[in-house]
Amino acid sequence: MTPTAETMISRSRAYARQERRRRLGPLSALTHVALLVWTVLVVVPILWTFLASVKSEDEIFGDAWSLPVSLRLDNWARAWEQAHVGQYMINSIVVVGAGTFGTMLFGSMAAYVLARYRFRGNRAIYLLFVSGLAFPVYLALTPLFFVVQNMGAVPVIGRFIGLNSHGGLVLVYIAYSLPFTVFFLAAFFRTLPGAVAEAAFVDGASHTRVFFQIMLPMARPGIISVTIFNVLGQWNQYQLPLVLLPADKEKWVLTQGIADISTAAGYDADWSALFAALSMAILPMLIVYTIFQSQIQKGLTAGALK
Repeated sequence: MTPTAETMISRSRAYARQERRRRLGPLSALTHVALLVWTVLVVVPILWTFLASVKSEDEIFGDAWSLPVSLRLDNWARAWEQAHVGQYMINSIVVVGAGTFGTMLFGSMAAYVLARYRFRGNRAIYLLFVSGLAFPVYLALTPLFFVVQNMGAVPVIGRFIGLNSHGGLVLVYIAYSLPFTVFFLAAFFRTLPGAVAEAAFVDGASHTRVFFQIMLPMARPGIISVTIFNVLGQWNQYQLPLVLLPADKEKWVLTQGIADISTAAGYDADWSALFAALSMAILPMLIVYTIFQSQIQKGLTAGALK
């Protein structure tokens, strides 16, 4: 029987892996050891957090690695209701959802123009975006506070984008995430073939239609990858919400709520509820990454393969 194309591709990949291992020699074994150590360092704390979330405080501070006598699911209920983690999680979903949508919309459009169109100042604008990657957000916390505070004085819409508002935090999230988004997607858009877009222009399609209906679907692997990275980064953000949502606890996001659980009562903190809240914060991101893992890998390698 003639081998199928899929079989031939799998054989070629297996041969490439064997050839790579042969060339690396001892370095290949060291690489696997380093990856194993890194996996242990990442996975063990996560597993311990989930384990502690269903233990009593005596069991947590007793034998740390022992299994719980009984599953204390009331820890999760207490964190969700009494510590208001449910409200904080809804706030996080709203803020991260809006921030990621805005980041991907504006970032993909900017990256497409910078990658596919040649005009005076193109390179300077691209470098201006990329320079944001080297600028720590901590240096901008004080100016950001006053900028967002002044935005609150804008008539009509000020209360939606000013201090202690989700809108102001979303705008800062978008600005904070744009440098990486433009940097990654600009490189990805450069690898896409231009023949399809040129054919669409010949048929009378506008630049907007070509972008949204042709180029954006072609860049789907890269779009998904950057979206996941932005979701992870914005979901785990703590300093920006701490500065821009200082007063109204009802508008706090999940990271602020978890920090409040651990600090509100000092040494008398509800550790069982704290680990339950941490588990609630970790679980959505684990699910998202598990679902889109293959898409992330395709997006990270597609540019190199093209």
